[in-house]
Amino acid sequence: MRLYQHLTAVLISTLIVTAPLHAADYVIDTKGGHASINFRIQHLGYSWLIGRFNTFSGTFSYDEDHPSMAKVSIEIDTGSVDSNHAERDKHLRGNNFLEAKRYPKASFISSSFKELGGGKALLTGDLTLMGLTKPITIDVEHTGNGRDPWGGYRRGFRGTTKLGLKDWSIMFELGAASQEVELELVVEGIRQ
Repeated sequence: MRLYQHLTAVLISTLIVTAPLHAADYVIDTKGGHASINFRIQHLGYSWLIGRFNTFSGTFSYDEDHPSMAKVSIEIDTGSVDSNHAERDKHLRGNNFLEAKRYPKASFISSSFKELGGGKALLTGDLTLMGLTKPITIDVEHTGNGRDPWGGYRRGFRGTTKLGLKDWSIMFELGAASQEVELELVVEGIRQ
């Protein structure tokens, strides 16, 4: 009987230790317009060009007890670039910039998430853009979480990063002040 109790105790403790972590899974609320991917870049050093991508989708998982297990996956329709100027958007979709016909999708898949304290974190992952895949790091700020008026649960984050144009084979010359594009990701997820 003692051997049976000992084996049972070992089995239970093994199951507890190896049980999968149960992170909450979220869908990014693009249908409700509660998420955006925005960008800005200097234009010749004289002003800022500001725009966004209108069509994207994604998911993330997050567990407050095990934040390092967080995962993020986002897909962007590059042809949905919108700088509030039709001719410029045509140029941005073209061969000098996003080559949207050849590369209609961009994606980001996370590889690590590190809490820094004070509501800040670092998200690292692979960005695929124009056929190139490279690691990037995104500075993350926890925006908030809680119940919504419709009985659901939501969680929000804001992320920022910079991309060097030449790192992504965008060689169109916009001037010395226009070598990097700043990205801002505003994410509100609905728990599934």
